[in-house]
Amino acid sequence: MASSFIQDAPALALAPRLEAALRRLDGLVDWERRARISARGPRMRVTVDPARDLLQRLGRPQRTFLPLHVAGTKGKGSVALLAAAGLQRLGFGVGVYASPHVERVTERVRIGLAEVADDALARSLEAVFGAREEALAAESPGREATWFDVLTAAAFHALAAVRTEVAVIECGLGGRLDSTNVLSAPVCVITNVELEHTDILGSTRAAIAREKAGIIAEGASVVTSLSPEHGDEAGRVVAEVAAARGARLVVCAASGGTIEERNAALARAALDELGRRCADRLPAPRDLPPGGWGDVLDGPTRARGRLPGRGERRRAGSTPVILDGAHVKESLSMLLDELEAAAGLGPRPIVVFGVGQEKDSRGLLKALVPRVDSLVCTTVGDGPYRSAEELAADVRGLGGEARARPDPRGALHEALRLAGSGGWVLVTGSLHLIGAVRRFTEDP
Repeated sequence: MASSFIQDAPALALAPRLEAALRRLDGLVDWERRARISARGPRMRVTVDPARDLLQRLGRPQRTFLPLHVAGTKGKGSVALLAAAGLQRLGFGVGVYASPHVERVTERVRIGLAEVADDALARSLEAVFGAREEALAAESPGREATWFDVLTAAAFHALAAVRTEVAVIECGLGGRLDSTNVLSAPVCVITNVELEHTDILGSTRAAIAREKAGIIAEGASVVTSLSPEHGDEAGRVVAEVAAARGARLVVCAASGGTIEERNAALARAALDELGRRCADRLPAPRDLPPGGWGDVLDGPTRARGRLPGRGERRRAGSTPVILDGAHVKESLSMLLDELEAAAGLGPRPIVVFGVGQEKDSRGLLKALVPRVDSLVCTTVGDGPYRSAEELAADVRGLGGEARARPDPRGALHEALRLAGSGGWVLVTGSLHLIGAVRRFTEDP
């Protein structure tokens, strides 16, 4: 039975040394887990200076590898891992830094495509804590480092420690003032721009595009789905910034194809640009296809570049469970289109839904309610998340059927009960929610 399977799911353990390092890390401000704008508390600090200070004290490990920098509202993690899979296929020593993680923090740092070892990440965190102690004594910017600043510096330190040749680095939030923007990448990717984090990045797509375009280095190449034509304000901004910095603009068509195919097109174009610009800075690639670096992204290589919680097919008992952290309405609508066309899923799903306070929860629910059977609303816990009861009330206000189950495991249990023997379950709205329920499912 699906319910007994849920009850028996084991927790995912970390090595003691990493547990100790994470306890210390969790003593810092973590803007992923708290409200970024609050009338009663501080506004999120957005600046690259603390990360830059820490990395300088560590000997600038980010200068030891060739970076590919990826920003965007959606798809950036998938594009990053697809590009890394292609680079590995070409024979390069590749690393990845991405966020957030789904189940284990080690997912954020990958050596090749494998998660970094617990003790290796712990050693790098310890090195960064030492740098932060120096910054505290010197009263330099690193003294104000946040959870993400420290983890970013530790990731770069860990990648440098194994002599990574090419590192694919995903922005955490925005781009211009993100902790990762200590890089000067010869190639960057801006996947797309939608309205998200508007209190931090701006209230229009143009304003958000300008923040994301802040990762474009002088004379670099920028690969994007955003076109300056046809009245796209975000595309115009990216083109303007690229032109001002003497950067080459490479536009990939955003229409047509599945989500995975669109992501693969961006990764392929990024690989081609790396090959065009940087072949003389790297060892000769092995098994190079005649069409260029991007052509290594064949089916098997793309399969190795898939992330958990992004259109992921799982099951609980015999019930299919789809996990996808879609948190903007455009990506959720695309996901629903693909799932409706997919074979073997049957009628409309029961949905487990939870979302952060800063997301457009009403827009997401408007996309969901007409296309699903019913919703089980939940939350990830204390922090900047909508309550289960509030979400359920919104669903009912839109004419849908909803239940509130504050505990994610209980929400999944209820959804499986409602799905019965012939139904299926979609879990969506937040990668943090995916992380809370994924261990209660298994490979199909």
